[in-house]
Order: sequence, then structure tokens, then C-alpha cells
Amino acid sequence: MNFTFYGHSCFSVEIKGTKLLFDPFITPNELANKVVNADTVEADYILVSHGHADHTADLVSIAKRTGAKVVCNYEIYEWLGKQAVTNVHPMNTGGKWNFGDFTVKMVVAHHSSGLPDGSYGGNPVGFIITSEAGNFYYSGDTALTLDMQLVPTWAELNFAVLPIGSNFTMDVEDAVRCAGMIKCQQIIGVHYDTFGYIKIDQEAAKKAFANTSCVLHLPKIGETIAI
Repeated sequence: MNFTFYGHSCFSVEIKGTKLLFDPFITPNELANKVVNADTVEADYILVSHGHADHTADLVSIAKRTGAKVVCNYEIYEWLGKQAVTNVHPMNTGGKWNFGDFTVKMVVAHHSSGLPDGSYGGNPVGFIITSEAGNFYYSGDTALTLDMQLVPTWAELNFAVLPIGSNFTMDVEDAVRCAGMIKCQQIIGVHYDTFGYIKIDQEAAKKAFANTSCVLHLPKIGETIAI
């Protein structure tokens, strides 16, 4: 699988030529918009963990331009209908759906979720993606929770994508504990350094994971890694 980082919590995973884009927030991100052009990002599917603007800013424009199928909770599904986005697959926590090349299981995340216009965004979620090419977990914005212990009962993970910036989500210490709970040694960090509230010491973060025999990957914006 190929992982491409677009900044903050926006990334793409390519599975057998199918591009899954997560939480599109590029245009308002000053760290990303000089490196990545949201108008050229490709997607066959767009998966949305929750409604906050720093996860949905480019959702409508990319969905309309690419025709990608959006996978999200029911409340975001309803909101997208009002934005004239119609290729949407609604789900809810605990649900699972086979999309052909991959299967999505929607899991618990502990956070909040309001949409950019102030409307209700439903419950935030994470995703477990399983496929013949491999499996991964994206926690979405979340606190550390004991629910994470369930993740390895559903899938043996090749890698996991976890927030590490603290203040709004888990910090590095809690993300290390999460890695243990989900039994995954290859971790990609997101949701850090974008704003003053979530600045981190990247080398200290890598060391904290290495101390538990895990590898923390912090790809540069626009970088693609095989994982």
C-alpha cells in the first residue's frame, strides 16, 4: 500500500490502484497549500472521520470534482446532500461494509463533531480498512480509549494512523499506549504542528515510539511512502 501525506490529518492510501482519501483539509492549511494543490488531488473514495473544518474544508470541492464516493456517518451524509454531493455511503459506529477492493469498519472515536456551518456533525469515528493488500487503522481525532483494545480482534494491522499533537487529541505518550493496545508497530503520526496548540518535538516523539520497539513515521507533506 502507498501512503501519501497531504498535511494535518489529510492523507491518501492507494490499494491496488484505488485511492482512498481521508479528511481533506488542504486549502486553508498554510503548511500544505504551497506544496499540495487540492484541485489536483485524486480520489476514488473519501472517508471522513468527523465534521470539523480541519477535516472537511476541501471535502465538497474534491467530491464534486472527482466524483469519489464519500464514506461518512449519517449526519455528514445528510449535510452533504444539502451541498449537492450525492455519491455518499452513510455508515455509523460498529457498522461494516465491503466496497469490493476493501472493507470498512467504522469504530469508536472520543472527540466532538460539528460541521463548518455550525450544524450537528454526529459522532466522530475511526476506520479499520481491510483488504487483500493489507490492513490499517485510522483512529480519527480521539482520546486514548480502552475501546482500542478491540481493534486487533477485528484485524491484524500493517500500520496505523494516529494523532499525536495533544491538546485536541491524544499526545505522543497516549499514542504509544494506543500502539500497544492495537498491537501495531508501524505508526504514522498526524494532527501535529499545523497550529500553535499542537506543536511537537518530532525527534522526541520518534524516540518515545522507538523505546517500545515501534516506528513512528512522520512523512513530509506531499511525500509518498510504501508501507
